[in-house]
Amino acid sequence: MTRTPGNTTDRKTSPRSAAEPRLSRQRKPQDLPVDDWQRALRRQFGREQPFQLENLGDDPVFSEFSVFNPDSGRRYRVAIRGAQAGDNHCSCPDFATNDLGTCKHVEFTLAQISARRGGKSALERGFCGSFSELFLDYAGQRRVRLRLGSDFPAELQPTADRLFDTARGWQLSPEHFADLPAWVDEVRAAGHDLRCADDALSYIAEVRDGEVRRQTLAAAYPLGADSPELKTLLKVELYPYQRAGALFAARAGRALIGDEMGLGKTVQAIAAVEIFARHFAAERVLIVCPTSLKHQWEREITRFSDRCATIIGGLRAVRQARYAQDGFCKITNYETLSRDLDLIQAWAPDVVIVDEAQRIKNWNTIAARALKRIDSPYAIVLTGTPLENRLEELISIVQFVDQYRLGPTWRLLDEHQQRDERGRVIGYRELHRIGETLAPIMLRRRKAEVLEQLPERVDNTLFMPMSPLQADHHEENRQVVARIVQRWRHTGFLSDKDQLRMHCSLQNMRMACNSSFLIDHETDDGYKADELLTLLDDIFADPQAKVVVFSQWLRTHELIIRRLRQRSWEHVLFHGGVPGDKRGALVERFNHDAACRLFLSTDAGGVGLNLQHAAAVVVNMDLPWNPAVLEQRIGRVHRLGQTRGVQVINFVAKGTIEEGMLSVLAFKQSLFAGVLDGGESEVVLQGTRLSKFMETVEQVSGAVASESTVEESDPSPLEATTGAENEADGEAEYLSPTPADATAAPPAGERSPASEPAPPATATAPGAADPWAPLLAAGAQLLGELSAASSGERASPWVQTDPATGERYLKLPMPDPQTIQRLAEGLLGLLGGRK
Repeated sequence: MTRTPGNTTDRKTSPRSAAEPRLSRQRKPQDLPVDDWQRALRRQFGREQPFQLENLGDDPVFSEFSVFNPDSGRRYRVAIRGAQAGDNHCSCPDFATNDLGTCKHVEFTLAQISARRGGKSALERGFCGSFSELFLDYAGQRRVRLRLGSDFPAELQPTADRLFDTARGWQLSPEHFADLPAWVDEVRAAGHDLRCADDALSYIAEVRDGEVRRQTLAAAYPLGADSPELKTLLKVELYPYQRAGALFAARAGRALIGDEMGLGKTVQAIAAVEIFARHFAAERVLIVCPTSLKHQWEREITRFSDRCATIIGGLRAVRQARYAQDGFCKITNYETLSRDLDLIQAWAPDVVIVDEAQRIKNWNTIAARALKRIDSPYAIVLTGTPLENRLEELISIVQFVDQYRLGPTWRLLDEHQQRDERGRVIGYRELHRIGETLAPIMLRRRKAEVLEQLPERVDNTLFMPMSPLQADHHEENRQVVARIVQRWRHTGFLSDKDQLRMHCSLQNMRMACNSSFLIDHETDDGYKADELLTLLDDIFADPQAKVVVFSQWLRTHELIIRRLRQRSWEHVLFHGGVPGDKRGALVERFNHDAACRLFLSTDAGGVGLNLQHAAAVVVNMDLPWNPAVLEQRIGRVHRLGQTRGVQVINFVAKGTIEEGMLSVLAFKQSLFAGVLDGGESEVVLQGTRLSKFMETVEQVSGAVASESTVEESDPSPLEATTGAENEADGEAEYLSPTPADATAAPPAGERSPASEPAPPATATAPGAADPWAPLLAAGAQLLGELSAASSGERASPWVQTDPATGERYLKLPMPDPQTIQRLAEGLLGLLGGRK
């Protein structure tokens, strides 16, 4: 082994002639072709670098060299064969994708060799060794070429002339790829030294695998998307366009499904994976998605297929153990990609699915760089917004699918960007050519294109993890409910005080599912609001799309509005505190103002509004107890006059009371809904009605105690990160709920925290008589009725209007004797406490 003098430790830069003009990296000289400009930039940059060079062979010029960058710590292998573009080779990513046949490492090495005596003339003569080489030429479109050695057997020359096109630089045409293995064996059997570059063989294998894959799928599904075999691929039958999408992804091997939101990209990916597994022996599937969608993917895989899925989370040791376990599918999130890259590479997935791929639109992020280092034969990228703001975003996403498809970024931007006289980008041109280039690997359909295949309504439930702080609030209140249920099981009696405490704790559990902000009014810990914005990014890729967002609590909308300040979307907020004479203007604006994209509403907007002409998407940030209230929400959009398919999206916190409520909604427990959502006026429950109510309480709250899902994070300082993986700092002290909107009374059906009385500040022993309880019960019922009547949302039998004067007054019913007795005892206890 020899080393080139002066370049192993002294970090000298290569010489540059003083006569050479320095080129700008931002602006191309007018008289210089763009390809020449880019080569000159790499030559200029390479000569300025303090790289270290080591010769790995015996020849001082035509050899293998190691180029080390001491600043980055990276080392690349450079093969020198001549002075022309395409003669040489480097293992760096830029060389493989820039179409120039050179890079800064090659140029640095050439400059070092040229500076030595005889080096420049040797490079100009070119390499002529005794051995032959099969290599991949990266100058322009990739092509396999042969460089014949001086000792190549003459008797094999006719075969070489037949396989390789001498007029095109001894290029091996794709139709002869299948003949290459036999020829290589023949040459080596003759005793000649034929060296085949790994990347050349990989490229040939890639092309041949694609041909075999397409032939296999054509035989398996002769009718394409209409093949009966595709209709039974999953547990549910796919729509025709979904079958076409799954088959497209399988044919391509690596594909981007950019369908508009709501067309079922997830199920298409699962179907494509099933095809890969059945026909191409795929056994390991890695799904990369946002943290909030990990459990959603797990459920969808179970729902649509017979495959198993493992969610990757927790400390490094836990994640490592889960990668080591047998299993068809692993689900991870973007934040842990770089930290687990070694584990993923060791697991060696056959298929990588990337969901919400707009997360990697910036190629320079840690997640994007880590993802592009994952090597797999098959990949499916899902995004409803492949291009949001800049052409570079699309480039970054496509590079994971096929890094060669769009060609080098510098050429793409030069061909499609429009710049002003100062070099600033002011627009794009001929974008249709990009679409044509991407057609073999990208599929994008809009709802309008497949409307006749869609049902009139599609309901989707997205499961969100809980942050540690959310889980703390949820668990604290769940324990209160559990103690009350346990006391009821022992005694068969539920005091008024316990009813109120349970009522308050159940609502606190539900509010914690949206965000910690609804409980402590200070922190903003939770995934739902952020995930909504990501969802809206997808939906609003359609400039005509509008969305109606419901939440029972105004504070949820407050969190949403905070985030909307960073977007250009305008919105209206509809709630019980909006005066009746101003409500029509809000609806009118949403229906007719193109800039108003969002209708944010509490359940005050669940009745009497017609929004079907403007919107076709309803998002429920939380689920009401009463299924009728849920249908009323959806009915604002899914109603007579709607000409589009309606999509309903429900956000549900995984492993919480919300997940338990799904069964309550399914069985339509009207009693439970009535007690907690104002559907019935009674508060005191007795007999079988009490038993039914308490059993439902156990179903939705107690059953989830052991499976409350907190997004696992690793607090190790060595793995510290930002965003969704961070552990929450500290624990927030429990606070009783306070009014969500101090300036407005809640409407009927909209149970703001103001109408949820908090338990007394002083605790009493279990079973002890509480003189405050009857007063609180009566007061809560009275305030709820007054709030509903004052907002105009619901008529109350307690509020009457004098037909002569128009004045309103209270008309209270006479309570039964037992209630009067409890009220009297409460008052006496209160007065006694003041003595």
